[in-house]
Amino acid sequence: MIISLEALKNEGSNVTIYSDSKYVVEAVEKGWLQEWVKKNFKKKKNRDLWLRFLKVYEKHNVRFVWVKGHADNIENEICDKLAVTASDMPNLLVDEEYENIKEEEKLF
Repeated sequence: MIISLEALKNEGSNVTIYSDSKYVVEAVEKGWLQEWVKKNFKKKKNRDLWLRFLKVYEKHNVRFVWVKGHADNIENEICDKLAVTASDMPNLLVDEEYENIKEEEKLF
């Protein structure tokens, strides 16, 4: 989602993002994300990704459509296969923020 928005060349594009993640769709559509920003993402994971998303999201007219996962939606099935294939690749980059949070959680 983030990378696709970052790839857009013209600001102000009308974009529809289809996602099987109710968490992502509702975070934006129901205004949860703005509340998380106000609270500096207290007790929320992926702060770095949400901030990166906001940076490009605010440049466009984005709407979200939730689609049920694994329900014979061909585009969703292709995306799922791509995601699984990518996650199985060797030499993936380390998510430093996630790793730091895991270390911090061990202290408590």
